[in-house]
Amino acid sequence: MINPDLRYNMPVESPNRCCVVVPGLLVPVRPRVQVLEDMAVVIEGEKITEVIPRSEARRRHADADFVDLPGHVLLPGFINMHTHSAMTLLRGYADDLDLQTWLNRYIWPVEKKFIGPEFINDGTDLAIAEMLRGGTTCFNDFYFFPEITAKTAIRAGMRASIGLPILDFPTVWAGNADEYLEKGLEVSACWEDEPLISIALAPHSPYSVDDRTLTRVADYSRSLDIPVHMHVLESSWEVGESQRSHGKPTLGRLADLGLLNRRLLAVHMTQLDDVDLVTLSDAGVNVIHCPESNLKLGNGFCPVSRLLDHNINVSLGTDGAASNNDLDLLAECRIATLLAKGVASDPRVLNAFQALEMLTINAAKALGRASELGSIEAGKLADMCALRLDALCTTPMYDVVSQLIYSAASRQVSHVWVSGRLLLEDGEFLHMDIAHITDRARRWASRISSGTRPTGVQVL
Repeated sequence: MINPDLRYNMPVESPNRCCVVVPGLLVPVRPRVQVLEDMAVVIEGEKITEVIPRSEARRRHADADFVDLPGHVLLPGFINMHTHSAMTLLRGYADDLDLQTWLNRYIWPVEKKFIGPEFINDGTDLAIAEMLRGGTTCFNDFYFFPEITAKTAIRAGMRASIGLPILDFPTVWAGNADEYLEKGLEVSACWEDEPLISIALAPHSPYSVDDRTLTRVADYSRSLDIPVHMHVLESSWEVGESQRSHGKPTLGRLADLGLLNRRLLAVHMTQLDDVDLVTLSDAGVNVIHCPESNLKLGNGFCPVSRLLDHNINVSLGTDGAASNNDLDLLAECRIATLLAKGVASDPRVLNAFQALEMLTINAAKALGRASELGSIEAGKLADMCALRLDALCTTPMYDVVSQLIYSAASRQVSHVWVSGRLLLEDGEFLHMDIAHITDRARRWASRISSGTRPTGVQVL
């Protein structure tokens, strides 16, 4: 059973007073393609209650706490739609390798040897700090010991969608598919009343989970109305493997098993043809694009412009830091836009505002939370970030959204709020001990480096 002691109140205090944030520029994302000046965002408790002219805010909320940010742009918090957060501790461990070699000879063996609750806690702490520092306010995670990831996120005040890992072979967390599902459902029940945590089922991939288990996943997803977060069509190897093992293409198999629908969060999707695009569009599948990881592992290109042409919802993920090697969503977004233009041989595809939507409202839609997250509107949760505009790389300023996507750096993020709680102020963490977190990470690196490197034996 999951330890009930993992359920505890978040130490980051909820805001009690009304707070008014007054930025130089506001990009609310909804309504679309708007850049607002002389506006204020009013926060009461966890939610945005008003977006009104700053003069009106000062008159109506004179007793509120004002946060004046004249040289900044205020944005919805970014949402990282695919990461293995604790793998920050494996950053740089195995680079310049193809996917199957990377997994079989390096990642899975080192996970078998070192991963446990302490590893997950320390790696997730490091990941959360890195993500918050870059304006990310929510992450969609996928890794072992999900109960520890949830606990760590709550302690930091971070929003997270926690993937419940499912595989057919034993790992450090479970011995077989039935145990993965049983333990995962216990984790789901443990955190069902925690507002910062939501749950997704996370079968690793079509090639590592059999039909019986995927059918059960589909049934649970439908009955509980929760997402299925899965690596799909990540490499050309998977295309051939599906035909060899199942006699049908990956998407056809997923459709037969009841998984091809609006709840599927299909990660990577680098191996798509014209028929697949129609199939995905008709089913309402959400695609999560991880361009840097795909490029680094040499897995191909997700056809983002063609997905958008078919009205398929596309959001962005960094993947884990072991295959990226960072969790910088703003940098990921820039790569995504440039790559889309190059793949399509068309500079007009995936414009700057569409790219910003992938970081925000598209991600919220994929999680089924577009009514709560992804834009700065009255009634939504106050997940926001502010970014300084006075850096050399964003000077001069003609179009703020273009500058954000093509020029800005994550180090310009100065303030971050999650559910109205200020977690980063003027670039400084208010509730995280960064020296302790980085010291723990270095200790893990020493332990892993002194261990026996994998010898090429496949460990499944």
